[in-house]
Amino acid sequence: MAEGDGYEKSSPVLFVPGADLVDGTPIYDIKPYLAYADCHPNATCGFLDDAREKLLEVEISGHLPEKLPYSKREALRQVLALDPRPSYREDGKRIYGFGFAGYEIRFRVQGNYLTVEEIEP
Repeated sequence: MAEGDGYEKSSPVLFVPGADLVDGTPIYDIKPYLAYADCHPNATCGFLDDAREKLLEVEISGHLPEKLPYSKREALRQVLALDPRPSYREDGKRIYGFGFAGYEIRFRVQGNYLTVEEIEP
């Protein structure tokens, strides 16, 4: 970031462009990663240790896959399998959405199954 973009060398403010935060949200614990100090080979993630085991089965049927470039289809499946919903949501009737590679992806999750409802540029 260059001076004139909201940054001044003497400023105590850190501007973070492109962050998905509500205006005014504080960002905590900004520090560099130091391998000699931060590497913990036996560390665990606690409640997230089994997160990779909870992948969703993804269904993108009909003509919907054709709306995406072929090179983006597998990446979308992988992102969706990780369940991009807010973690506090468990509404099987709600349609969720997010931006992916310049497209708006809308989907529904029921149990362990995610169904893509719409893909729009």
